[in-house]
Amino acid sequence: MRVAIVIPQRGFKDESLSAVSAMLSKWHVEAVVASYSSGDVTGYHGAVVRPDVNAALVKAADFDALVLIDGPGVDQCALYDFRPLLDTVRMFQMSRKLVAGIGNAVKIIARANVIANTKIAAPRDVEAKRLATLYKGVLTANHLEFDKGILTLNDPEKAEEFASRLIERLGVK
Repeated sequence: MRVAIVIPQRGFKDESLSAVSAMLSKWHVEAVVASYSSGDVTGYHGAVVRPDVNAALVKAADFDALVLIDGPGVDQCALYDFRPLLDTVRMFQMSRKLVAGIGNAVKIIARANVIANTKIAAPRDVEAKRLATLYKGVLTANHLEFDKGILTLNDPEKAEEFASRLIERLGVK
C-alpha cells in the first residue's frame, strides 16, 4: 500500500503530517510526501521536510490514497486555485481512490469539484465552509466524516483519529 501525502510548499501543519505519517508507518503503509517544491519545506511550527517526490508526479495509478495536509500554507500558496493539484484530486476520485483532507485543505477537495452530495465534516475555516457549500457538499456536525471515498476532518487536533480512520478505510489489518 502507498499513500501520497501532499503538503504546501511552506506552512504545513507539522503535527498533522506527523500523526498521519506515524500511523501509516505503524501499519507498514508507505507514505510518500509530495509538494510542489523541489527543496526542503518548512512547516508552520518549524519542522523541515524534504518531499519524496514533486506533487506534479503523483498519479492515482501509483497510490491507494491521496491525503491533503492542512496549515496556513494552503492559503499562502493558494493550493485550492492550483489547477494541477485540483486535477490530481479529480483523478484520484474518478479512479475510486481514497481522497482525504484535514482542516483548511478541504478547500482543495471542494474546488476540485468532487464533493457534490457528499458528507463533509463542516470546516472551521470560513472560506473552506463557503467553498464546501458552494460545491454542494453536505456539511455535517461531525468532526470526522467519510462518504463516497472522501475522508474529511475539521479539527486538526484529532489528526491521529483521522489517520486511524484512513488506515481502516484502506483495509489495512
